[in-house]
Order: sequence, then C-alpha cells, then structure tokens
Amino acid sequence: MRVNPMFQFAHFTQALWRRWMRWIPVRILSTQHRPKISAHLKSLGPHDRYLRFGYAATDEQIDHYVAKLNFGRDDIYGVFNRRLEIVAMAHLAFSVDPQWATCAEFGVSVDLKMRGRGLGARLFERAVMHARNQGVALLFIHALSENTPMLKIARKAGARVERDGSESDAYLSLPVANIDSQVDEILEEGMADLDFQIKARAKQFSQFLQTLQEVRKGVRESRHKSSV
Repeated sequence: MRVNPMFQFAHFTQALWRRWMRWIPVRILSTQHRPKISAHLKSLGPHDRYLRFGYAATDEQIDHYVAKLNFGRDDIYGVFNRRLEIVAMAHLAFSVDPQWATCAEFGVSVDLKMRGRGLGARLFERAVMHARNQGVALLFIHALSENTPMLKIARKAGARVERDGSESDAYLSLPVANIDSQVDEILEEGMADLDFQIKARAKQFSQFLQTLQEVRKGVRESRHKSSV
C-alpha cells in the first residue's frame, strides 16, 4: 500500500509542532545575568537552598557564590519565563585539576512554582550535551540523599548512584561526541537565543502598551480637570 506523500508531510509537520510545543528552551548565561541568577537563588526557600548547596545558604552566601561564578571556564544555563526572569538554572563546573580534566560536576535549582514541568531534567539534558561535546567523559553529581528529584534524573540517565548516609554521589559516563551531538547543540543554542529574543520583544511591547495606557489616562484626567 502506497502512502500519500502529502499525508506523510502533514504527519511529520504535526509531530514537529507537538515536539516544539513541549520543547523547553535553555539559554547559556553570561556575566550580565548575575543579578537575575542571584534573584532566582534568593527566591528559593530555606529547604531548597539546603538541597542546592548542601546548607541553608544566606543571601550573603548566595551573593558570594554568584560573584565567584567563572563564566569563562564553566557553563551556566537558565530557563526564562515571559517576564525574562530565571525560573530554573544549572551550573556545569569543569574540573580545574589536570588529573580530572575529563570530569565535570552538575548542580541545578528550580523555582517552587515551576516544579513538575521537567525543567530540571531538561537542564540536565542540555548540560550533558555540552559536556559530551567538550570531551567530558564523566559527569559527577553530589547531592543530599533526600534530594530525590535530582537523583531520579541521574538514575534515569543511566548514572551510577552511591549513597553514603545523608549524601549521595552520582556518576554518569558520557559517550564520545560526534557530528550529530555537535549539530544538535548548535541548533539548541540558536533556537534558545531566538526564543529569548521573542520574549524580550514581547516584554518591550507590553511595556510600551502599558506606558501608552498611562499617558492616555493622564490626558483624560487632565481634560476632565480642565472642563470642571
């Protein structure tokens, strides 16, 4: 039975659209995003700070952590909402020890209101892609044993998890990079940048409309006062 080419194309287009609608854009952050990173981490509650850092970090300790982020060596990833606020972020830290040059460590945090949407898993997937393309052979995760969401993500990816009391370590061996993984990362970066630009322009347009409404309101009030 011969399949209609138009039917095949329509099916492919629908599948692509469904994938696009489920796709979560992850953008590489830079030094200019330090204030947004700090705001995101400070929005975490005491327990979430404890899970992320291994201790209930204070605002001052968070500021110190953000100030020391090395964007030239490590990679920091963020998921933005429509207001261009960071609602989830990840830190992919590359080893500074030449003996462990092919190793990297992963850490993640997600806003409480954004839990259950796969943001942590998506950030992990993005970090794994880049680590692999950078020649990393082993991705390491150090987490509290009670941080079940993070350990679940690691196990699902095939990581070996070793528990030692209140702390756990996960080790994920990464395959060697190939053309497909490199092209996928280029596409990821391009699409994430496009998504950010669209959100930025939408926010600017929304601010313009708000300003316009305020001006119109002021004009109406001025006319009303002059007619009294």
